Amino acid sequence: MKTEEKLLQPKSGWVFLIIGLVVVTLIIWLVVSGIMVANQRGGNPVWFFVLGPIIGVCDIVFLSGLFILNPNQAGAYVLFGHYQGTVKQSGFCWRNPFTTVKKISLRSRNLNGEKLKVNDHNGNPIEIAAVVVWKVRDTAQALFEVDDYEEYVETQSEAAIRHLAGRYPYDSEEEEEVSLRQGTEEVNEQLMGELQERLEKAGVEIEEARISHLAYAAEIAGAMLRRQQAQAVIAARKLIVKGAVGMVELALEQLSENNVVELDEDRKAAMVSNLLVVLCGEENAQPIVNTGTLFN
Repeated sequence: MKTEEKLLQPKSGWVFLIIGLVVVTLIIWLVVSGIMVANQRGGNPVWFFVLGPIIGVCDIVFLSGLFILNPNQAGAYVLFGHYQGTVKQSGFCWRNPFTTVKKISLRSRNLNGEKLKVNDHNGNPIEIAAVVVWKVRDTAQALFEVDDYEEYVETQSEAAIRHLAGRYPYDSEEEEEVSLRQGTEEVNEQLMGELQERLEKAGVEIEEARISHLAYAAEIAGAMLRRQQAQAVIAARKLIVKGAVGMVELALEQLSENNVVELDEDRKAAMVSNLLVVLCGEENAQPIVNTGTLFN
């Protein structure tokens, strides 16, 4: 059966502290009175010396119910193995002395995950790590639904990162395909959503989750670097050719519209070839000036 959090209103510890001090005063009075009665002839101080220790033990038990809750800290009450509720209001409080208080922090915490070696969607070995910011939302679930909620967060975070890395490729040649390196925002959102789903049972809220380290594994890093460089060169060439073709088309249109010169198909082909060589070449072209006619 799922344990649900119940909020309790704390009882002020100052009131019970004053009561305890009054009882201490009463004990002192009993001891002093017992001594005075014992000094008198025929006095019977037995009741004074019996009541004093009994009341003193009760007062010690009574005062043991005092405890302090710091800001952003909660205390779960457990009475003889049964969950009673949770106090989240900080301050000086008192509870039933037979009740155990399990304190738990409600502050935000950072989990700086270790580098994991996993395979991406394409089977390439990569190194990946993530930073997770989390906090306890439901104290009852965190304390009673899992054995150790901090260890549970670490284990489930590692499992979520491994699963996420296997769903996406490290890098993608297609613009529409999401990859770990290019689709950072979407990947982080997916990681955060999966972590929240996994840690819901432990009463944990994920505030932020993002990839902090991403790289190819050492054994293929050199080969993948050369591959990335080749892909970059190809992409640059495609862009250059696309731009050059557009410039040639624009030049031919402008020459035709302005009646600058009339070119037959052979001359157009030659002009296109020369312009592409000039625009797509890695080195500056050396011009040759034709001092004759267009066709000589």
